[in-house]
Amino acid sequence: MSVSKEVRGCLAFAVWWVFAVFPAVPFLPIGRTAGSLLGACLMIVLEVISPDEAFEAVDLPILGLLFGTMVVSVHLERAELFKYLRHALSWKTRGGKDLLCRVCLLAALSSAVFTNDTTCVVLTGFVLEICRQKNLHPKPFLLALASSSNIGSAATPIGNPQNLVIAIQSGISFGRFLTGVLPGMVVGLVVNTSILLLVCGRSLIRDPGGTVCTQNKSTPVQENSRGEALQNVPQNGRVEVELRWISHYNPSESNSPTNGEITHVYIEQGEVVGSPVQNAKSIVESEIATGEVFRERPVDDIEAHAAASGVQSDGPTPLSSVMLFGRKCAAKTGRRCKRLRAFWMKHSRRIWKICVYLVTLGMLAALLAGLSLPWTAITAAVVLMVLDFSDAGPNLAKVSYSLLVFFSGMFIATAGFNATNAPEQFWSAVEPHAQISTASGVAVLSLVVTVLSNVASNVPTVLLLGPRVAASAAATPGASSEKAWLILAWVSTVAGNLTLVGSAANLIVCEQARPTPSDKALREERMNEGPAKYHLSFWNHLKFGFPSTLVVTAAGLVPFIRKF
Repeated sequence: MSVSKEVRGCLAFAVWWVFAVFPAVPFLPIGRTAGSLLGACLMIVLEVISPDEAFEAVDLPILGLLFGTMVVSVHLERAELFKYLRHALSWKTRGGKDLLCRVCLLAALSSAVFTNDTTCVVLTGFVLEICRQKNLHPKPFLLALASSSNIGSAATPIGNPQNLVIAIQSGISFGRFLTGVLPGMVVGLVVNTSILLLVCGRSLIRDPGGTVCTQNKSTPVQENSRGEALQNVPQNGRVEVELRWISHYNPSESNSPTNGEITHVYIEQGEVVGSPVQNAKSIVESEIATGEVFRERPVDDIEAHAAASGVQSDGPTPLSSVMLFGRKCAAKTGRRCKRLRAFWMKHSRRIWKICVYLVTLGMLAALLAGLSLPWTAITAAVVLMVLDFSDAGPNLAKVSYSLLVFFSGMFIATAGFNATNAPEQFWSAVEPHAQISTASGVAVLSLVVTVLSNVASNVPTVLLLGPRVAASAAATPGASSEKAWLILAWVSTVAGNLTLVGSAANLIVCEQARPTPSDKALREERMNEGPAKYHLSFWNHLKFGFPSTLVVTAAGLVPFIRKF
């Protein structure tokens, strides 16, 4: 007795879903990425789809856009943009309510440009540190970070993965997407912040179980002219630093380090003491200890040199004049080159950071101009790698290739599930009640998308329902496919706030804030001055996430209904 194609496809998709939603399966703990590949392979092995159909199902534009945005985010993190966001978060805070509003605003703005997952990875630890310093309970701030990151990411096609899918499949330009979702995002962010202030008002005053953190008086931090703190500065004034040999390698010197080699130099009172580098006359301007810059002595004038040697001359000959002029020019050129080299070594980091910011702004401008989403992001990533003037391997190693593999398996699994016609039958039953031309139809569609996004995850929901919802809207008087895509983008994104497992951003905040045994031991050792972490449980998140998601989703849909 042969098993039907529908049953085989549903079985393979069920395997994929189990590993996608529960990556730590007890009987087969292979993880989310390997589980995605397993579900994709089952679709082919069980002959639900052919190998050629599986390769065609992998959406390369989406993978390219994901890759490009991740590379840009890596360079922005190296350019310390997120450090400036942290400073803006803690600058002149006026209590818990002010800090909560800042967390909501900065998380929303950051996630719209750098994705919600990246925002939560970068800001979770800093939010915990501020809560420890201000003696505030971390729960409302963690909820604010996770929920606001999801809400803010709905505003742009590069804010989260499901928006990437929607932007590519619908063909909606970056500008149209932004102007279409931004009003709903602003309304939803205001409503979400108000709910947090209302529900967590008491927790924003003082941590009832906490103790006031005392700041130890530390010794002043020694810095160089670039504002960089010097590490391992002893009290006797001797500084041990690591200098990277850049351009002063002389092959004739046997003790000269090779390019990129680290050499230890001991500097005391402005002079090199005990250096293994004997020919280190012009190492990178070292403002250590006294702030003085090490420079080579200027080339002696030829006439002074002749006078010191006792050479008498009745006057300069043409040849000696040429030689004198040439040496003077060489001396001036040498000094200018040294000044330029010193200027570059002093300001190169700042110039590189400015270039990274300009390239990122250029990428956003190109996206707003309607250029290709994936190729704009990839081009910006390539330009940043070229401007780095170094091996791109370390930067590319930070790209989440496991996410790209997971998406590839998901494309194949959803294509196989679509081949079973099960999603088509489901939508045929729901479609008469989910017409977006009426308010009740929008409500039904939003409810269906919210439930499916928390059961099957938001990206598969968009892949399965997106084309069907758009086609139904295009055939309905008073509706449009663009409106359907934008509503789907808003609802599927905000639906991630319903439960802790509804969004990867929620899980990132939860895992980074979870206290470990080492954290507890550190707090006991330092008398409660260690990192004030907090276990954000499923039920603690659901108490806030369930009512907040329903209210924020409904409030954010009002601009959609009025605009379209």
